[in-house]
Amino acid sequence: MTILKAGLLLFALFWLLPLGISAVRYQARVAGTDWWAADRSSAGLLPPPATNPGAVVRVFAAPTVRWRGIFAVHCWIVFKPEGASRYTRYDYTAWGDPIRLNGFEPDGRWFGQVPEVVYAADGAAAAALIPRMQAAIANYAWRNLGDYRAWPGPNSNTFVAAVLDAVPEVRMALPPTAIGRDYPYDGNWLRWTPSRTGMRLSLGGYLGLTLGWVEGIEVNILGGVAGLDLRRPAIKLPGLGRIGMPGPDGAAAPLSAPAPAD
Repeated sequence: MTILKAGLLLFALFWLLPLGISAVRYQARVAGTDWWAADRSSAGLLPPPATNPGAVVRVFAAPTVRWRGIFAVHCWIVFKPEGASRYTRYDYTAWGDPIRLNGFEPDGRWFGQVPEVVYAADGAAAAALIPRMQAAIANYAWRNLGDYRAWPGPNSNTFVAAVLDAVPEVRMALPPTAIGRDYPYDGNWLRWTPSRTGMRLSLGGYLGLTLGWVEGIEVNILGGVAGLDLRRPAIKLPGLGRIGMPGPDGAAAPLSAPAPAD
């Protein structure tokens, strides 16, 4: 019974309490707003293509719509090959064709929520990534009507994780609040982490364990992730995300920042 009580205490402290705090923050954030009519205009996070002729790759994340924003973020990918006159945005959504091309402003607010940059590459580094990321998008298996599942996946975060899996040299991890990123999109329940610096065990996205230098130590219970980042000291909590030193992209997830999306 002592082990059981300790397990329940840890679950309450590292899963239920953070989600409770996230729920309070969510209510304060959306009070009196109509999510469907919310602002989806540019957040001004990308320079005009005419002033930035080089290649660009960005991965954005923003709290998802309605009550799911308590738990998760929605991630998407933006490319601009060198010399291109516009950005190209890829989302994976529950309506229409799952892979949505340029359905929204490249750096648009996600139903009123300002996104954060979780990965950025420019110039030659971005140019080297774009062809392989485009190939991963073209070959993504879960691209048919009806394939999308908000939980445990495949969802928007599964899609972005699969694309990043094609470019392990980026050495980045999606936010712990990107529920669905751990879904085994390729059917492999045990595989390398996206950075190839560790291993990930995922039982259908419902339960999992990740051990990696870039990804850190993560325990996934029903999609909620708790863990530690050892490389850049931080804790990871369901609903609240990463709290500690900034990640390699320079983006931190302090308690005062917006919480998770899909």
